[in-house]
Amino acid sequence: MNQHALQHIPDSSYCFPVSDNKMILKLRAACDDEIKVWVLYESKYKIGESHKKKQMEKELTGKLFNYYSVTLELADTRLAYVFYIYDGKDYYYFSEDGLTKSYDFTKGYYNFFQYPYINENDVLKRVDWIKDACFYQIFIDRFAIGDKDKNTDYINLKWGEIPNPKSFAGGDIKGIIEKLDYIKDLGFNALYLTPIFQAPSNHKYDTVDYFEIDEHFGNKEDLKNLVSELHKRGMKIVLDAVFNHVSELNDKFQDVIKKGKASPYYKWFVIDGDFPCKEPLNYEVFAGCDYMPKWNTSNEEVQEYLISIATYYINEFDIDGWRLDVSDEVSHDFWRRFRKDVKAAKDEVVIIGENWHDASNYLRGDQYDSIMNYAFTKAALDYFAYNKMDAKMVAAKLNDILARNTDTVNDMMLNLLDSHDTDRFFSEVSEDRDKLKAALCLLYLFPGAPSVFYGTEVYTPGGYDPDCRRCMDWRAATEDLDVKVLIKKLSDVRRECLFEYAGTRIEASEDGRILAVKRHGKVSDAELLINQTDKAGIYKNIEVKPWKYRLFVDGGEI
Repeated sequence: MNQHALQHIPDSSYCFPVSDNKMILKLRAACDDEIKVWVLYESKYKIGESHKKKQMEKELTGKLFNYYSVTLELADTRLAYVFYIYDGKDYYYFSEDGLTKSYDFTKGYYNFFQYPYINENDVLKRVDWIKDACFYQIFIDRFAIGDKDKNTDYINLKWGEIPNPKSFAGGDIKGIIEKLDYIKDLGFNALYLTPIFQAPSNHKYDTVDYFEIDEHFGNKEDLKNLVSELHKRGMKIVLDAVFNHVSELNDKFQDVIKKGKASPYYKWFVIDGDFPCKEPLNYEVFAGCDYMPKWNTSNEEVQEYLISIATYYINEFDIDGWRLDVSDEVSHDFWRRFRKDVKAAKDEVVIIGENWHDASNYLRGDQYDSIMNYAFTKAALDYFAYNKMDAKMVAAKLNDILARNTDTVNDMMLNLLDSHDTDRFFSEVSEDRDKLKAALCLLYLFPGAPSVFYGTEVYTPGGYDPDCRRCMDWRAATEDLDVKVLIKKLSDVRRECLFEYAGTRIEASEDGRILAVKRHGKVSDAELLINQTDKAGIYKNIEVKPWKYRLFVDGGEI
């Protein structure tokens, strides 16, 4: 047995409470080791006298490691535990002292693993609605024009033409309201909108005034109507919080430009000098853009200001969540304070970070609920578009992604194939419709909430920003396209099965041709088989044709 591969970390994604008396424990071991694992456990005050024993199950198989899991229901939550491992020849104990042939429980208070006590505030509460959500992401300027009476002088892009970075097509909030029945009919029950705040650009990530809706999109009454119409339909809405940076036209930064260090807002930004200067640039900005200065989110006054914006839109408009732009460049201290105030305003608000990489340190229950799962996006691209992975490799990659976080977080992840910040997935797979449909099946069956970028349902192509932000093709939307039928069917499967993370299995056929995803639901179980090769493959006596998928619910194909 490879003892170097063994890993367990208390109070982490390897050890976490899911209720006031229930704990999940996990142990990592080498893939090559065929072992059996038990956990020996009891109250830390009693384990020296006696202990209980429960076998762990091999839950996930990644590239290098297997992950074993067990759920414990505790009468006393002051938990102490040691792992007991059989490698086919010998039995071992695994504790804070590592791997040993013997273990003295009477001295266990020196070296057992422990979770000292389950405090209510340390249990990450799942936002129940997101587990069953299917998101439709809208880049507002390119979706639909609903306000026929507005000033259109700013529009410089004919609907349907290829956009450039300065293009304005005229999409607005009223346009979204007009299309809500269309969106719901596809099976979507949640919207994620790119920013709505007053800003000079078409994307609105350069905020001038957070407390005003940009006139290109509408007004506050339009936003109230949108939220109301969504809630009437049983749908949710998540807005985009741009709290890492701001437009140079924002009144706070303008005051600093005029007064320098004498401005009360000088320390709201990060400036190396008496006044902000562009040449040479002496203040922190977003991604090298000198017109978007970065907030100093370690400053308490900045924290209060930005949090007041977040709670304003919850209290005044009853929104259901925030997606946090460039969230990994904002201070942990701010997000901890942000979470407390936002959840106090509305407990079921979801907080989704834009972290493109492993964000486990943000997902401990004190900051975000989940992130945009770009790790899933890259795995899907490597498998479907770039041919870098066969079924065995992508199964291992997806399992390693799941192993990063707790089961609770995995149920709330926002999974996506593409977004306003990436190439369109349809273009990445060279406009292969079968590959897109197979990828959508994987998206909808992977733990978490699927997010589909507007236009995917009509096979919209597009390269990198701004090409991915093309206008919605409403003529194509009237056609009876097979991908629209599939998206609705997949939404129905999620709604009817009521999936939970527990019981998820992702594996592959021995020849590496067939990817198999098995999901357990409260009502029904489902299984997806995908063949990415140019030859038919067999998985447990089921044939799957080249670049096709087969989807089963409770054993019956749909």
